[in-house]
Amino acid sequence: MLKKVLIANRGEIAMRIQRACSDLGLESVALFSDADRLQPHVRRATEAYRIGPPPVGESYLRGDKIIALAQKCGADSIHPGYGFLAENADFAQAVIDAGLTWVGPLPDAIRKMGDKTIARETVAKAGVPLVPGSPKGLSDDELVALAPSIGFPLLVKAAAGGGGKGMRAVYAVEGMAAALRTARSEAKAAFGDDRVYLEKMLVGARHVEVQILADSFGNTVHLCERECSIQRRHQKLIEESPSPAVNEELRAEMGAVAVAAAKAVNYQSAGTVEFLLDKDGKFYFLEMNTRLQVEHPVTEMVTGVDIVKEMLRIAGGRKLSFTQDDIRLNGWAMECRILAEDPFNNFMPSIGKITGLSLPTGGGVRVDAGIYFGMEITPFYDSLLAKLITHGESRAEAILRMRRALDEFRLSGVKTTIPFHIKMMNHTRFQAGQLNTTFLENHFDMTAPGVADYKDIAAIAATLVAHRRHKEAILLHQGGPSPWRLYGRREALDRRLR
Repeated sequence: MLKKVLIANRGEIAMRIQRACSDLGLESVALFSDADRLQPHVRRATEAYRIGPPPVGESYLRGDKIIALAQKCGADSIHPGYGFLAENADFAQAVIDAGLTWVGPLPDAIRKMGDKTIARETVAKAGVPLVPGSPKGLSDDELVALAPSIGFPLLVKAAAGGGGKGMRAVYAVEGMAAALRTARSEAKAAFGDDRVYLEKMLVGARHVEVQILADSFGNTVHLCERECSIQRRHQKLIEESPSPAVNEELRAEMGAVAVAAAKAVNYQSAGTVEFLLDKDGKFYFLEMNTRLQVEHPVTEMVTGVDIVKEMLRIAGGRKLSFTQDDIRLNGWAMECRILAEDPFNNFMPSIGKITGLSLPTGGGVRVDAGIYFGMEITPFYDSLLAKLITHGESRAEAILRMRRALDEFRLSGVKTTIPFHIKMMNHTRFQAGQLNTTFLENHFDMTAPGVADYKDIAAIAATLVAHRRHKEAILLHQGGPSPWRLYGRREALDRRLR
């Protein structure tokens, strides 16, 4: 088994991994940039080391420094969390070459699934259904010529991409040239690779993913599905498990396909196979995320499996502690991502200091966070502040608990997505489970409530104040009521205006 794990990450996911290490009796080592020196994950780790200045290129993306620190402090393994270097096959190989244990899938699996076109070819050989699309390595002219046969609308997608970067929707052949140019440029900047491919856009489809776990002894299981259709710019905002659109038969079928996709690349550790589920109940392979997912807590809540602990056990050479027959869904779980963004201003990032903080508690409520009172929210990192997860016996109860927990969640000093989530929990279509990946564009409006009313109230108040001052001036000039009486009238008026 492992003994000392260096966590190559920050914030809430570093805290999550620390807790799993503690539960297994393992020491944990934290890294921090100059901007993160006061973070909770730094204070609560067994050891902590400075990795560099705030920019990620000089700190959390410095794989050479991370490996050197692991060797210096005597760590025997590195857990990357998600983001940063989590899906970097070269870094994973460098960790292994340094004599350390990589807590994640084998580098070869990361490479095959990290290149979206290779991933499609690999899983197709295993009989996994694919969204119609193009092969890799085609020129712009070849992609433009092929597009009509795939059918519009379609997506131009980065071959090495993810998270919506290097992705553009195209609705007619006339828009192909601009979309290809933009997608290639964005993909080059984000991934250092400007290769793109085409994929049919399934209008009205759901985003449903299947969590898998695999050990080094050939055991691969799935932990059922998650619904991730509530997205903005291809970034997930709300996740839940199970999906309202998946029955037992479809669950078993999707799970079997996810396991087949994992076995096709000799997968080990935790991973997620993502699908698009169309209106007719047909599903298609989208991609595989070769890492721990942000939304893994909802799966943990309904299955009782601690995914991070299983990752550590697998990396330490252990077999999975359960079989597929042991997996049972218990109730319903939902997760809201609390982001430092202003939902009333096109979700613009918000920075500043947290001047007030009170986290929700109670039965069926879980908060994964790495924030504290007085914390500075900087522009250097992802805007995720916390993940609020609720569990109930039914989807309705999970939503009701989420509404209560959101109401209890107090965070001031920066704008957050809490108002967005409150409004979503009250949305009738959401409550009915009528979801798809274009839900926000077609069925949701985040206009600030009552803005016109507030303007009218302000105008009326200003008029009353002006009238009061004018009347006081006349009375004083004519020797009217005393200043004390005027003061009393002013106080009474102020109370009414409040």
